[in-house]
Amino acid sequence: METKILLENGTNELEVLEFVVDGNSYGINVAKIREITPYSPVTPVPNAHPSVEGIFMPRDDMITAIDLRNCLQRGQSQPGGLFIITSFNKLDIAFHVDSVIGIHRVSWVDIIKPGATVTSAEDGISTGIIKINGKLIIILDFEKIITDINPETGLKITDIDALGVRENIDCPVLIAEDSSLLRKLIVDSLKRAGYDNIIKAENGEEAWEYIVKCRDAGTLENEVRLLITDIEMPLMDGHRLTKLVKSDEATKNIPVIIFSSLVNEEMRRKGEELGADAQLSKPEIGNLVKVIDELLSK
Repeated sequence: METKILLENGTNELEVLEFVVDGNSYGINVAKIREITPYSPVTPVPNAHPSVEGIFMPRDDMITAIDLRNCLQRGQSQPGGLFIITSFNKLDIAFHVDSVIGIHRVSWVDIIKPGATVTSAEDGISTGIIKINGKLIIILDFEKIITDINPETGLKITDIDALGVRENIDCPVLIAEDSSLLRKLIVDSLKRAGYDNIIKAENGEEAWEYIVKCRDAGTLENEVRLLITDIEMPLMDGHRLTKLVKSDEATKNIPVIIFSSLVNEEMRRKGEELGADAQLSKPEIGNLVKVIDELLSK
């Protein structure tokens, strides 16, 4: 499923697929979608999580099917509807939905962070809300949905311990990550790896403003030695942030690591064109530390 936006760089836009579950509209970043197929019968898995419908094999791939209605605490899905087959964090997962409405191209600036308007069941698994033609579409956090079902698919914090005892490194590292949970896990992991001087930003815009402030004050060398950024973030995404950093003569030498669930072949090519120094999938926290070591030793 390829659209023109995948061929463009640093536009700060994304395409959101709107779909329906139990009469409500939800959204997913098109970049996460591998394909959409009609529902097909699945084989139940013994002792599986209640949200796991089972497994099936379109062509030669074994895919786990997730009942999105169950994840949203709206009962159980019945046979029928569609499977949205996704690919992120090196996992291929099918999400069972009722129907698909279409694709909307939106700016990250227009995505509202979830708040009191979102019900408790959706609040924990929503990354944002967009308003299209007067209708609210809740963008779901599919990474969190999968991690809640199987924590082993999340950040592999134990990989840090495998690095052994390390000295503290007082090197300023800026992190742009909108998920408070992931931001804390990444910061905790880096501190366990010896990186104590960490500056946190909740999105690309906040990170860029900090970089610009340091640049204009002439303190960039002492304030930002390396940038780690997610891709999907409100206000400014990681690709736009990377483009700004690498297009500025004063900031272009800051190593940029894209650390995202969206690092697949297409998005990796996009990141390379923007000038990213390294790109890693979210579970690879151990490799992240190794790449930081390498980039800062140059």
